[in-house]
Parts: sequence; C-alpha cells; structure tokens
Amino acid sequence: MKACLTSAIVLFFAVSLAAANPQREAAVPSLQKFTFAEPHLGTIVQIQVYAPEEGEAKEGAAAAFARIAELNRILSDYDPESELMRLVRSAKVGQPMPASSDFCAVLDASLQLARRTKGAFDPTLSPVIQLWRRARRTRELPQPALLEAALQRVGYQFVTVDTKAGTVTIQKEGLRLDFGGIAKGHIAEEALKVLREKGLSRSLVAISGDIAAGDTPPGEPGWRVGIAPLDKPDGQPSRFLKLVNMAVSTSGDAYQSVEIAGIRYSHIIDPKTGVGLIERRSVTVVAPHGMQADGLDTAALILGPQAGLKLIADTPDCAGLYLEAGPDGLIAHETERLKAFFWPETEEIPSANGSSR
Repeated sequence: MKACLTSAIVLFFAVSLAAANPQREAAVPSLQKFTFAEPHLGTIVQIQVYAPEEGEAKEGAAAAFARIAELNRILSDYDPESELMRLVRSAKVGQPMPASSDFCAVLDASLQLARRTKGAFDPTLSPVIQLWRRARRTRELPQPALLEAALQRVGYQFVTVDTKAGTVTIQKEGLRLDFGGIAKGHIAEEALKVLREKGLSRSLVAISGDIAAGDTPPGEPGWRVGIAPLDKPDGQPSRFLKLVNMAVSTSGDAYQSVEIAGIRYSHIIDPKTGVGLIERRSVTVVAPHGMQADGLDTAALILGPQAGLKLIADTPDCAGLYLEAGPDGLIAHETERLKAFFWPETEEIPSANGSSR
C-alpha cells in the first residue's frame, strides 16, 4: 500500500484502559470490547469498540474503515488519482473547480488556520515538501535555487474555497495543496462519526498520533491515552490523558527527519524559510474536533513554545502540551486547560522552568 498523509504525525500514542474493575464492569455487563486494525494512510489504523456482540462491532468497524479509505482517495497527495491530485493537475488560474464537500471542508479549515497563524500553517507548501521528501531519500539538502523556486509557488492567499457552491479557485500558477498537517485528525473523527451512526458510541479511532475518542468505556472515567515521550518515542508513556468525546493529536520529528552534515532536519517545515525545523520539539493538542487538534499541533510546533501555546490557549475548549529538548533535558510547557484532561493518577506535568520526567 502506498504511504499517504503521513507528514504531520511523528509520535505515537499508547491507548489503553485502566485495569479492569469487576464492580465497574458490572455496570454495563452487556458490552464487550473489540479491537480491529487495518493498514491505511501509511500506518496501521486501530479501532476499539464496545458492543453487545462481535457481529455488530465488525459491521461498524468495516464501515469506519471504508470511510477512511474514501477520505484517503479524496485527500491524499501520494495517490495520483486522488481528488486532490486530479484537481491541482486540471486547475486553471482564476477558474473555479468543482470539489467534494469533504475536500472543501478540509481546505476551508486549513485556510482559516493559515490566516489565523499568518502562514505558519500553510496548506500550499507542497512544492517545498516535495523537495524535502527527496532530501530525506538522498540525504542531500535541496539546492538553494530549487528551494527558492518552490517557495515562489507557495501562498495560502492564492487559493479560495466556496463551501456552499462546492468550488475551489487557484490564483497562482504552479500552486499545489498538501493536507498532511490537518487531514488525519479529520479522518479519525469522520470514522468515529460512522461508528456513532451504527450505534457504537463507546468507540475510539487511532491513526498514528491522531485519536478521536467517543463516549466513555463501561465503568471508566474516559479513554486513557498515553503520550509518547519525546526522547524515547517507542518507550512507555509517562503522561496519560482522559478523553471523552474529544480528539488529540501529536506532532513532532521522532520518526521523520534527516541528518545532513551533522544537522538534524525535521519533516516539519517552516513556510517562511522553506527549511525543516532543527530543534527537537513535539506538541500535543486536545480539542473538540480532530481537524482542530491536528492543525493546531502543526502550527504550534512551527510558531514555538510561547506563540504556539497562546494559539492553543486562545482556541475555545482546546489544551496543549509543548515539549522541547533543552541543554539540561526535556522542558515541558502546557496550557492551563490541560490539567482538566489528566488521567486521575497522572502527576502534574512539570512547568517550563524545570525538566520533565
């Protein structure tokens, strides 16, 4: 299967429930837990469902996976026949192009975030992203002339979307779109929506570092989600969140980076410079919606701790954790709202004035 939509997700979440409590489980004796996994979007997608019986759970999971595949065919920039790729190939400057409601919704959210962050998040960065994908393969920096030419083809100001008419208009020759920094959150939430429609509200969808959580599991305060450590992304999580009808997303450089001439470049690219970030960072965002969480963590990563955390804190009902590698170890910054999402046994995350556990 071709990889797709992987650019924003670099840290993994460990998803689990607290140890079973017989007295709690007795509260809803008719529900059983079922887990399903399939390869999609260049990773393994996991779905956890509580249902009365296996057949109902299988039917719901199959429908959710089908929705994930459908959205991949719309939003992927790896599939040459996706709606995104067909649209940019056929687009003529200044001419509205018909687009699906899913495509328009993701583009509209992307452009709103781009305007809000003054381009720190930019869904038109594709020409530059393509150069850095090649750099990771060849371990050679993009040639300055090619990088400058790619940056000249970038600019969220040069694309508009009319969600009512279902059209997209591109105003710059050579402009290309990339939804890697926002789409997985949307896809996870849409899959969860399908499960709800099937009567399976106690469900969770995990697409690498993007998770959409539904109603609480039987007898538990919420879904227990562990955030992978920045220094050991495959290690045991030391921080756990409690999620109920919320989404969470983490962005960083743990798995997608390249070292060239002794410098480690992240796959997360600053649209202003066209260069991958060289600081070790990760951002986790909890939000009511998957697109919010996914887009905000990417933008905050580029903006830096102060501006990035302010962006998250200024977004209603959202919370964030910003980790960065300092000379004396890891430093954690968090928004005040994050405490509301700590799992009951989780200790308070150390402040930015000290190293994290």
